[in-house]
Amino acid sequence: MTGQHRIVVLGAGYAGLAAARRLASKAREAEITVVDARASFVERVRLHQQAAGQQISKWDLREMLANKNIHFVRARATQIDTEAKRVLLDSATALDYDTLVYALGSIADPNSVPGVAEHAYLLATPEDAGRFTAPRGTVVIVGGGATGIELAAELAETQPDSRVMLLGPDEPGAWLSTRARAHIRRVLERLGVEIRSDAKVIEVTGEGVRLADGSLIEAAATVWTAGFGVPDLAARSGLSVDRVGRVLTDASLRSLSHPDVYAAGDSAVIAGPGGRELRMACATALPTGKYAADAIATRLRGGEPVPLRFRYAVQCLSLGRRDGLIQFLHTDDSPRRTVLTGRTAAWVKEAVVRGAGWAARP
Repeated sequence: MTGQHRIVVLGAGYAGLAAARRLASKAREAEITVVDARASFVERVRLHQQAAGQQISKWDLREMLANKNIHFVRARATQIDTEAKRVLLDSATALDYDTLVYALGSIADPNSVPGVAEHAYLLATPEDAGRFTAPRGTVVIVGGGATGIELAAELAETQPDSRVMLLGPDEPGAWLSTRARAHIRRVLERLGVEIRSDAKVIEVTGEGVRLADGSLIEAAATVWTAGFGVPDLAARSGLSVDRVGRVLTDASLRSLSHPDVYAAGDSAVIAGPGGRELRMACATALPTGKYAADAIATRLRGGEPVPLRFRYAVQCLSLGRRDGLIQFLHTDDSPRRTVLTGRTAAWVKEAVVRGAGWAARP
């Protein structure tokens, strides 16, 4: 026992590393430990590039964190004993904490429809991306969200001999502005992606995907990008969570049920402008990780943090290496009419991704 305030950060993604980095500078009197099952930090927003066969960078977590005097434990948390303030690990050891930062991020949801777990590839983790190799024949991507769009464009550009289909019940980028949706469709079609925006997938089989109308689309590989979930650790440990399993938080990102626990990023329910919950995104993880650290440091000094005030400015999508989309946003995260497209947008997106990676790495 050192007598120092012990802060344990669960998760070494964007939110967890941003929190640890900020705590190292704002709460120097504390002992900070980061726990993650992986040995390396990989930029999650580049996983579609990895799946398309490109090499993406990774950084050794132990080395990175040691440079900031942050301890690193490579292990998976199996239980949080909130009474004893202890995290149990799969290494048959445990870590005691005074304050816990819960930043385990999100994972794919393989239970969305029958057959996903058995027959589809996922794209939520580096391990998911590493398992996928574009085969000869048709690649069906299910989901017209950001992940599906970016993967479809990257595959079509990188693997021009593959047949790439993007399926979903709505237009790709349906939440974006009319101009943004038109640009996405135009670029995808130029790259040779076949788009089905009337396709509701009800089953994934070894042969392909079955639609609600009973038809079967044959595929050499199916990639499932429709929806994400979160680890069930918080729910199993008795923290107050929503129906998905995300930690319910107050205006300072403190758990509603356990005030010595803070949550940030995809695994937290965080109120945003206009009463809308902040979405799962790197653009959410970094600032909320930093804010949670600031709130903790403020309370350690005997103060009371100001409530989180946050808004999105843009949403960025890559459409291969030579095109992109920057959607400007209103305060409540709804799209403005203004968009940036083409090579300039691709450059801006790359700059944002590099900046996010730098901001997360201690």
